[in-house]
Amino acid sequence: MVRKRMYLIVTRNFPPEIGGMQNLMWGLANELSKNFMIKVFADYYKDHNIYDERVSFSIDRVGGIKLFRKYRKAQLINEFIKVNKVEAIIADHWKSLELLKTNNKKICLIHGKEINHEKDTNLNKRVLKVLNNVETIVANSEYTKDLAISLGVQQDKIVVINPGVNQVQELDKKTLDKVENLLKHKSPRLITVSRFDKRKNHEKIVMALRNLKQIYPDIIYICVGYGDEEENIKKLVKELNLEEQVMFFKGITNDLKDSLVAKSNIFVMPSIIYKKSVEGFGIAYIEAAHYGVPSLGGKDGGASDAIDHLKTGLICDGNKLDEIYSSINSMLENNKYLEYGKVAKENSLKFQWEKVIEEYKKIL
Repeated sequence: MVRKRMYLIVTRNFPPEIGGMQNLMWGLANELSKNFMIKVFADYYKDHNIYDERVSFSIDRVGGIKLFRKYRKAQLINEFIKVNKVEAIIADHWKSLELLKTNNKKICLIHGKEINHEKDTNLNKRVLKVLNNVETIVANSEYTKDLAISLGVQQDKIVVINPGVNQVQELDKKTLDKVENLLKHKSPRLITVSRFDKRKNHEKIVMALRNLKQIYPDIIYICVGYGDEEENIKKLVKELNLEEQVMFFKGITNDLKDSLVAKSNIFVMPSIIYKKSVEGFGIAYIEAAHYGVPSLGGKDGGASDAIDHLKTGLICDGNKLDEIYSSINSMLENNKYLEYGKVAKENSLKFQWEKVIEEYKKIL
């Protein structure tokens, strides 16, 4: 019997913790496990046992204080490599590779924010020391590739592979009806599913909403998520007297979240660069497209890899309130969003894991 080749996935981000990076690393491990032996080294997360028992690959969790955890994790991986034949190591982040002592082939994913350190600073030197010593660097977008090159990463090592998404599950009719009841008489419907942080730009959407309300008195803006900016956004909503136009959801089931997206008209996330924080790609745009919902994204970052401007949605300057307002208005006028949504749904198929994984297989 031919033994399957083994690959290690070393990651700080993994379910059941929630987030885009966690979903990406899970999707990658899950798809690769259909053809190869996969061993995952991930950080400890509460209630992980329930999750880990259901997967078709082996997961080792490493806990403890963050500072010591990375050393302990690296030691466990170094020991594992000594006694097992490993074809290559795939990492979610340059820090996941920093302490590994091995000549095995290494592949590192880059996303944007985590490599965005000024040239010649100590952090930039650490990033380059790791990335310029791996075989292949996978950038999540053309934007992230260009950013890496500008910061000193060797161009010939970089390939662009957009993140994959899972196939859409059929939504529960009861949940869809519940959402329809919740939103009845509310139209048009805008939605953002993301953390509440500065770069996601909820603030400017709320400000644009005040003007859009004059044209569309029954407009609703649905915010799904949590984060540092939550209280500030709620305060702004109150100040602008928009409590009737904005709904907040957090800690909800995936089914309810997806049903809210499916019942919306436009996904709005015109991200900006805030300090070093930047939107490397924007998987949420693709997830919305799955349900035939077009997006408004920002020109800063990798959104244009996910949104085909004037076809599957619009790209605008997220720093300019008037551009956000006019972009949303132009998508709503004459129901233009329906046309964009139809194309977005067709376009989203190319981001499904079964297609994306073929790009990864080429570099293994």
